[in-house]
Formats: sequence, C-alpha cells, structure tokens
Amino acid sequence: MVQILPEGDRLGMTRTQLKAQLVLAMGGRAAEEIILGAEHVGTGASADIKMATNYARSMVTEWGMSEKLGMVAYGDNGQEVFLGHSVTQNKNVSEQTAREIDSEIKQLIDSAYHRAHTLLLENIDALHRIGKALLEYETLSGDEVAKVFRGEAFERLEADDSAPENRRSSVPTVKSEPTGSSETLKASPQAG
Repeated sequence: MVQILPEGDRLGMTRTQLKAQLVLAMGGRAAEEIILGAEHVGTGASADIKMATNYARSMVTEWGMSEKLGMVAYGDNGQEVFLGHSVTQNKNVSEQTAREIDSEIKQLIDSAYHRAHTLLLENIDALHRIGKALLEYETLSGDEVAKVFRGEAFERLEADDSAPENRRSSVPTVKSEPTGSSETLKASPQAG
C-alpha cells in the first residue's frame, strides 16, 4: 500500500493534486501487470484501489470536480438494515445520475491507471531498481525512493546495537535451544 504523509498542515487539495494521488494509487497494480502480466496480478493493490475509488467518488459527489455532473453534492443511495433485512431505502439520486456518477468515477480511475502504466513503462529500469530495493528493505521512505529512482545508492542505518538489553517489548522473542538431535523453538518474553 502506498502511504502519503502530508507536508505540513493541509486543509485541502487541488484537482491536480488529487489526480496525482489517483495515479500514485494505481501505480502498484500497473507495476504488477507490467512485471507479472495481467493474468498473474494478485490482491496486493486492493487497499490502493479502494483509496483511489474513495478519492474519485469524493471528487465527483462531494467536491464538485466533475465537469459533467457539475458543482453539486450528491448523496449516496443507502439502505437502512434491520436484522439483515432491508427496511427502508433512501434514494438521493436518480438511477441515471447514479450511472453517470459511476461512469465519472471509473473514467478518473481508468485515466489514472493508464497514466501510471505509461510512466512506469517510460521508467522501467527505475521500476526494477525500486522493486529490488523493496524486496531487500520491505519499505522505502520518499527520499529512498527518489535515490533509487535516480540510480543512487543509499545507506540505511541499522538498529541501534547499543540499546539496553532489558528493554521491554510486547512481542515475545523466539530463541532456538538445542535439544539433542533437533532444535526446539521457545518463545521467551524479554526482561523488563
């Protein structure tokens, strides 16, 4: 999952910034399809797809960023459920408007996906370098991604070896103790 941290206090984002967020969110799925092929993509991009869908839906239904639908706040068609049965249905938009909203959302996401796909193909060597770095480190900061993208090496500081041995953790450590011909793994809480 791609996670963006805001730079300072931000009250809102522009249409350009939101579209860039959509492209970024679709980058994982586009990279999977480029590297693995469309038939071998997995579920890894699900959180990014959900985030992109939520942004696109808000752009269309809340923030007036759809030229086709205009600057109107559209409510959701929702149902109130009682014991698993639909009791009432609140209808805030017509079926035609709901189809137009879905079409606009899909267009925004499809456009973002195609942009991400194009950018990744144009930078295929950097994609491979970033993939290799992610395999090695699992996560990368924005600065580390930028360095890898430019082909620069980076050094990650290792965990502080001078940390007190008795520091308490909520996660037990696993130690291997020899017991004859095989080893038994034992979880032992850290002292503290």
